[in-house]
Order: sequence, then C-alpha cells, then structure tokens
Amino acid sequence: MAGPAGLADRALDGAMAVVEAPINAVERLIGKRRMPYVFLAPNLVLFGIFTFLPIAIAIGYAFTGGTDLLISNRPFVGLDNFRKLLSCADYLAPGSCEESLFWTAIWNTLWFVGFNVVATLLVALVTALILNRAISARGFFRAMFFYPVLLSPVVIGLIWKWFLDRNGLLNAFLQMLGVPPEIFLLDVGWSRFFVVVVSVWFHMGFYTLILLAGLQAIPKDLYEAAAIDAASPTRTLFRITLPLLGPNLLVVLILLMIRSVQIFDEAWVLTNGGGPGTANTFLVQYIYQMAFAGDLRLYGLASAASVLMGLVLLILTLGQLRLSRKVES
Repeated sequence: MAGPAGLADRALDGAMAVVEAPINAVERLIGKRRMPYVFLAPNLVLFGIFTFLPIAIAIGYAFTGGTDLLISNRPFVGLDNFRKLLSCADYLAPGSCEESLFWTAIWNTLWFVGFNVVATLLVALVTALILNRAISARGFFRAMFFYPVLLSPVVIGLIWKWFLDRNGLLNAFLQMLGVPPEIFLLDVGWSRFFVVVVSVWFHMGFYTLILLAGLQAIPKDLYEAAAIDAASPTRTLFRITLPLLGPNLLVVLILLMIRSVQIFDEAWVLTNGGGPGTANTFLVQYIYQMAFAGDLRLYGLASAASVLMGLVLLILTLGQLRLSRKVES
C-alpha cells in the first residue's frame, strides 16, 4: 500500500499528464520552433492591454478636443492641441506662452531633473562604495538603505510633510538650538530643496543596489594587482572601479532621468499639489491637472502633453544608448 509520499507523486504525475497532453497537441500543430511564442503569449497580451493600448488611446485623444470622455463623442482637431502647447513668444518666459502652466511645469521639471540626477547618482555611488567594503553589520546597513524603496510614495510624502511642518520634528529640533521655526514648505527655495532631498532619500537605495551589484562583479584580482603596484585609492577608483562600473552607471543614469521626469506622487503630497504657487508644479502634475483635477477635463491637451513627454524620454534614452555604444567601441 502506497504511503503519503507515493500518493503525492502519483497525483503530481497525473496532473503533469493532463497538462502535457494539450501542450504536445499544440506542438504537433504549430511545430517546436513556434512553441516559445505560446508561452510568451499571455504576457504579451497583458503587456499589450496595459501598455500599448493606453499609449494608442492617449495618442488618439491628443488629436481630439472637447471635454467629453468618450472618444467617439470628441471632435477631431488635428494638431491644435500640440500647437497650443508649443505656441510661445519666448520659451524662456512661460508667461509669454499660450499655455503658460505647461512651460512653467517644463522648466520646473528640467530644474528638478538636473539636480536630482546628479545628487542621486553621487549619493548612490558613494553609498555603494561604502557598503561594498568589509564593514561591520554590512547586511543590516544594506537593508536599511533599501528599505525606503519598499514604501509607498504617498507614505513618503506624508512622513516628510510631518517632519517639515511648522510644528514638525525639524522645527522642534531647531527651537531646541534657539533657532526660530521656519515654514519650509511655504518657501520657494526651501520647498524645492526638500523635494530633491526627499526624492534622493526615497530612491537612492534602488540605484545603490544596481551599483553594488556592479561593484561585486569586478574581479578582485585587479584590486590585488593595484595594491601590489602601490596604486592610491583615488587612482584605483578612477582607473579600475569607475571604468568597469560604466555599464551599471549608464543603466542608473537612464532610469534616473526617466524617473525624474515622471516625478509626481511624493512631490504632490509633500507640496500640497505643487506649491507654493507653481514653484513645484512638474510635467506629470500638469497632465494630471488638465485631465482630472481641473474644472474642465481637457483630455486632449493632457494627452498631447503626455505624447510630447514620451517622445522626449524616447529620444533621451536612444541618445544615451547610442553614446554608450560609441564609448564601448
């Protein structure tokens, strides 16, 4: 009489036989070389529904006008939405543009991208270099630096908003030092500074992990040879570590630029919707306001702005990849 293990094996064999029969039938029908597409089909269908279909819908909405949600009830306006967004007397002066808030959001986004990419890349690189060394409690510190990535952007925004509030923890600490409280999030300079700080703190763990993986892939023999040659730590860093870490740095740079352009959640919560005024109104926030938060739901204008943003991200990514191929060759 078969024991529990034998019964489990027989049940598993029976289940596999049931699954194997239709797979063998499909393989005989379409051939072995086409079988990978059968297994990829479910993922491709989901990817198409939740990625390519929304992109196609957004492109379609970009050429329509009105405030109706159903695209069948929206009039075709051609390139009018794009003309409205790009019509400007002086692109450096958003007030001279027909859609001034759009260009304010663009310049705010460019400002944020510049500071955030540089700051996050430097902090992630330094952190990865430190965590790659033989320090005590290294595993604990690696987990602690990565932990904020697991939190929701809304939670991150609320935590820092409480920390920076007039009656928050930072002002309480300053008052202990005899410094008068500051309304950080109502000051343009301070609010922009802390938007970058929060973004760096929130995302640097993810990029540190990528760079740490690259550091661990560098052969130890190279460092031993450098030590034998009495190479200084600075020379080792710039002659061995950074050149071999180049592919990882490129991946981090591309992901950072894409993520920085798409800044929305934590900045929206932290600054009460982009305040003070429009100082922290970014491009994705503009799209959200036009489509969902305004008195008029301008889906066509929001879709046109999202199409332009997508094209810019595509051009930047392709340009960076082409540059990396030239450097490697």
